[in-house]
Amino acid sequence: MSFQAYLDAVEKKTGLTPRQLIEVAREKGFNNESVKAGVILEWLKSDYGLGRGHGMAIVHVIKNGAKIDAKHVGTTGSHRHETDTLWLDGIASRPA
Repeated sequence: MSFQAYLDAVEKKTGLTPRQLIEVAREKGFNNESVKAGVILEWLKSDYGLGRGHGMAIVHVIKNGAKIDAKHVGTTGSHRHETDTLWLDGIASRPA
């Protein structure tokens, strides 16, 4: 499953775009570098029912924004992506 597919699945499950979840995390103070991934994962599981894999995709965008490592670009690996930038504004608004 591509990294973007994880984010799309999170949106379908929660009804919130990744950018909206980032904003909720910011309001909760989870965008601070000192906040551990486990704390964010607990929040995502309890409030949205997200498992670890989908939760870690959101942890990544909370902590790192839309950029992903270039090693995933154009590969056939599990987190492959066409570019080094993820779309955070929702499935419906993603350019073709």
